[in-house]
Amino acid sequence: MLVNISVSAYRYRPKEDNDEVLRHRLRELAGQRKRFGSPRLHIMLKRENLVVNHKRTEKIYREEGLALRRKRRRKGAAGVRAVIPAAVRPNEQWSMDFVSDSTVTGRRFRALTIVDNYTRECPAIEVDTSLGGTRVVNVLERLAETRGVTRSNYN
Repeated sequence: MLVNISVSAYRYRPKEDNDEVLRHRLRELAGQRKRFGSPRLHIMLKRENLVVNHKRTEKIYREEGLALRRKRRRKGAAGVRAVIPAAVRPNEQWSMDFVSDSTVTGRRFRALTIVDNYTRECPAIEVDTSLGGTRVVNVLERLAETRGVTRSNYN
Protein backbone atom coordinates (compact mmCIF):
# COMPACT_ATOMS: atom_id res chain seq x y z
CA MET A 1 0.00 0.00 0.00
CA LEU A 2 1.78 2.98 -1.26
CA VAL A 3 -0.99 5.61 -1.35
CA ASN A 4 -3.07 4.29 1.54
CA ILE A 5 -5.90 3.02 -0.73
CA SER A 6 -7.56 -0.32 -0.17
CA VAL A 7 -7.00 -2.95 -2.83
CA SER A 8 -10.71 -3.31 -3.53
CA ALA A 9 -11.00 0.42 -4.23
CA TYR A 10 -7.91 0.40 -6.44
CA ARG A 11 -9.10 -2.54 -8.51
CA TYR A 12 -12.74 -1.44 -8.66
CA ARG A 13 -14.21 -1.41 -12.15
CA PRO A 14 -17.53 0.46 -12.39
CA LYS A 15 -20.38 -1.49 -13.90
CA GLU A 16 -21.53 -0.25 -17.26
CA ASP A 17 -24.90 1.50 -17.04
CA ASN A 18 -27.38 -0.22 -19.26
CA ASP A 19 -30.31 2.14 -19.05
CA GLU A 20 -31.75 1.52 -22.50
CA VAL A 21 -34.93 -0.12 -21.17
CA LEU A 22 -35.35 2.67 -18.63
CA ARG A 23 -34.65 5.39 -21.21
CA HIS A 24 -37.10 3.90 -23.69
CA ARG A 25 -39.86 3.56 -21.09
CA LEU A 26 -39.22 7.11 -19.77
CA ARG A 27 -39.52 8.56 -23.30
CA GLU A 28 -42.66 6.49 -23.86
CA LEU A 29 -44.31 7.67 -20.62
CA ALA A 30 -43.29 11.28 -21.24
CA GLY A 31 -44.88 11.07 -24.69
CA GLN A 32 -48.13 9.72 -23.26
CA ARG A 33 -48.25 12.13 -20.30
CA LYS A 34 -47.14 15.49 -21.67
CA ARG A 35 -47.82 17.40 -18.43
CA PHE A 36 -45.92 14.99 -16.17
CA GLY A 37 -42.48 16.06 -14.98
CA SER A 38 -39.59 14.02 -13.68
CA PRO A 39 -41.02 13.38 -10.17
CA ARG A 40 -44.33 11.98 -11.42
CA LEU A 41 -42.67 9.91 -14.14
CA HIS A 42 -40.26 8.55 -11.50
CA ILE A 43 -43.24 7.31 -9.46
CA MET A 44 -44.66 5.56 -12.53
CA LEU A 45 -41.29 3.94 -13.31
CA LYS A 46 -40.94 2.87 -9.69
CA ARG A 47 -44.34 1.15 -9.85
CA GLU A 48 -43.00 -0.84 -12.82
CA ASN A 49 -39.83 -1.71 -10.84
CA LEU A 50 -37.61 -0.06 -13.45
CA VAL A 51 -35.81 2.41 -11.18
CA VAL A 52 -35.08 2.91 -7.50
CA ASN A 53 -33.21 6.21 -7.23
CA HIS A 54 -34.97 9.49 -8.16
CA LYS A 55 -31.63 11.15 -8.97
CA ARG A 56 -31.01 8.56 -11.68
CA THR A 57 -34.44 9.26 -13.18
CA GLU A 58 -33.76 13.01 -13.16
CA LYS A 59 -30.36 12.51 -14.78
CA ILE A 60 -31.80 10.42 -17.61
CA TYR A 61 -34.76 12.82 -17.92
CA ARG A 62 -32.34 15.71 -18.50
CA GLU A 63 -30.08 13.70 -20.84
CA GLU A 64 -33.07 12.75 -22.99
CA GLY A 65 -34.02 16.41 -23.25
CA LEU A 66 -37.41 15.85 -21.66
CA ALA A 67 -38.60 19.02 -20.02
CA LEU A 68 -42.01 20.52 -19.39
CA ARG A 69 -42.73 23.68 -21.29
CA ARG A 70 -43.11 26.70 -19.03
CA LYS A 71 -46.65 28.01 -18.86
CA ARG A 72 -46.92 31.46 -20.35
CA ARG A 73 -48.49 34.20 -18.31
CA ARG A 74 -51.95 35.07 -19.51
CA LYS A 75 -52.27 38.53 -20.91
CA GLY A 76 -54.98 40.98 -19.99
CA ALA A 77 -58.18 41.66 -21.89
CA ALA A 78 -57.75 41.02 -25.59
CA GLY A 79 -60.89 42.89 -26.61
CA VAL A 80 -61.01 46.41 -27.96
CA ARG A 81 -61.39 48.92 -25.17
CA ALA A 82 -64.25 51.37 -25.47
CA VAL A 83 -63.13 54.97 -25.28
CA ILE A 84 -65.39 56.88 -22.90
CA PRO A 85 -65.91 60.43 -24.08
CA ALA A 86 -64.90 63.19 -21.66
CA ALA A 87 -67.61 64.93 -19.66
CA VAL A 88 -68.72 68.29 -21.12
CA ARG A 89 -71.01 69.49 -18.29
CA PRO A 90 -71.42 68.96 -14.54
CA ASN A 91 -73.18 65.85 -13.24
CA GLU A 92 -72.71 64.01 -16.53
CA GLN A 93 -70.06 61.53 -15.44
CA TRP A 94 -68.95 60.30 -12.01
CA SER A 95 -65.97 58.23 -10.99
CA MET A 96 -66.00 56.01 -7.94
CA ASP A 97 -63.07 54.49 -6.04
CA PHE A 98 -62.19 52.89 -2.72
CA VAL A 99 -59.22 54.29 -0.80
CA SER A 100 -57.67 52.50 2.15
CA ASP A 101 -55.41 53.82 4.90
CA SER A 102 -54.63 53.28 8.58
CA THR A 103 -54.53 55.39 11.72
CA VAL A 104 -51.50 55.91 13.96
CA THR A 105 -52.65 52.99 16.13
CA GLY A 106 -52.67 50.72 13.08
CA ARG A 107 -56.44 50.47 12.66
CA ARG A 108 -57.40 50.25 8.97
CA PHE A 109 -60.24 52.23 7.42
CA ARG A 110 -61.67 52.57 3.93
CA ALA A 111 -63.18 55.52 2.10
CA LEU A 112 -65.59 55.43 -0.84
CA THR A 113 -65.00 58.53 -2.92
CA ILE A 114 -67.28 59.68 -5.72
CA VAL A 115 -65.95 62.45 -7.97
CA ASP A 116 -67.69 64.49 -10.68
CA ASN A 117 -65.37 64.20 -13.70
CA TYR A 118 -66.24 67.64 -15.09
CA THR A 119 -66.05 69.85 -11.99
CA ARG A 120 -63.61 67.62 -10.09
CA GLU A 121 -65.66 68.10 -6.95
CA CYS A 122 -66.44 65.26 -4.57
CA PRO A 123 -70.21 65.12 -4.03
CA ALA A 124 -69.97 62.14 -1.65
CA ILE A 125 -67.35 60.45 0.48
CA GLU A 126 -68.16 57.62 2.88
CA VAL A 127 -65.55 56.59 5.47
CA ASP A 128 -65.70 53.57 7.79
CA THR A 129 -63.71 50.52 8.85
CA SER A 130 -65.90 48.36 6.61
CA LEU A 131 -67.98 49.38 3.60
CA GLY A 132 -70.31 46.67 2.36
CA GLY A 133 -72.30 46.56 -0.87
CA THR A 134 -75.55 47.75 0.71
CA ARG A 135 -73.74 50.74 2.16
CA VAL A 136 -72.38 51.65 -1.29
CA VAL A 137 -75.88 51.36 -2.81
CA ASN A 138 -77.29 53.60 -0.04
CA VAL A 139 -74.66 56.28 -0.76
CA LEU A 140 -75.40 56.17 -4.50
CA GLU A 141 -79.17 56.34 -3.91
CA ARG A 142 -78.73 59.30 -1.55
CA LEU A 143 -76.56 61.02 -4.16
CA ALA A 144 -79.14 60.34 -6.87
CA GLU A 145 -81.84 61.97 -4.71
CA THR A 146 -79.80 65.12 -4.01
CA ARG A 147 -77.99 65.54 -7.32
CA GLY A 148 -80.08 63.50 -9.72
CA VAL A 149 -78.89 60.54 -11.77
CA THR A 150 -75.90 61.13 -14.02
CA ARG A 151 -76.83 61.96 -17.59
CA SER A 152 -74.73 59.81 -19.87
CA ASN A 153 -74.97 59.55 -23.62
CA TYR A 154 -72.89 56.38 -24.06
CA ASN A 155 -75.05 53.72 -22.35
